[in-house]
Amino acid sequence: MPLSPPSPRRLAHTRTVTCQAYAREDGLWDIEGHMTDIKTQDIDNEDRGGTIPAGEPIHEMWLRITLDTQLNIHDAEASTEFAPFNLCPAITSAYKKLIGLKIGPGWNKEVKTMLGNINGCTHHTELLGPMATTAYQALYQELKSQEQQNKQPPAIMNTCHTLASNSSVAARLWPEHADKMIESS
Repeated sequence: MPLSPPSPRRLAHTRTVTCQAYAREDGLWDIEGHMTDIKTQDIDNEDRGGTIPAGEPIHEMWLRITLDTQLNIHDAEASTEFAPFNLCPAITSAYKKLIGLKIGPGWNKEVKTMLGNINGCTHHTELLGPMATTAYQALYQELKSQEQQNKQPPAIMNTCHTLASNSSVAARLWPEHADKMIESS
């Protein structure tokens, strides 16, 4: 169901985030994140010649992580095409610190500790959340197979109310891992 009709309004800003997953020929995966912020009015800006024209990105940033089927990061690359300050692109090399990390429980906290605040770029770091989800979605069948072989509970169990270990969905999909107390539905 779509949202209810809005009050009268005008568009002022659009943020677009796109994440794509690519299966590589070498067995690794590339997850690419791309983010833009675009205003509908001109913005004063010293570093960009005095004005950022309406429709030109204030931010346009890219991030690629390369990982294996266990979600271990083998490479990382960040790029800043547009930013409000000339100094912004200087931090992109910090994202190489992601090499060796594993996407999984505690990922967001680890990323914020490593690349949050003055240690990174707010926008590149924000991209890593949806990129991690994209990686999981792309590799779901592989991860599911690994979990079944190892008789592990699925990693997505207890990540939302529908997939709670005591839900009817968990009882149906993963009876060997579901709690005995099932809500009525």
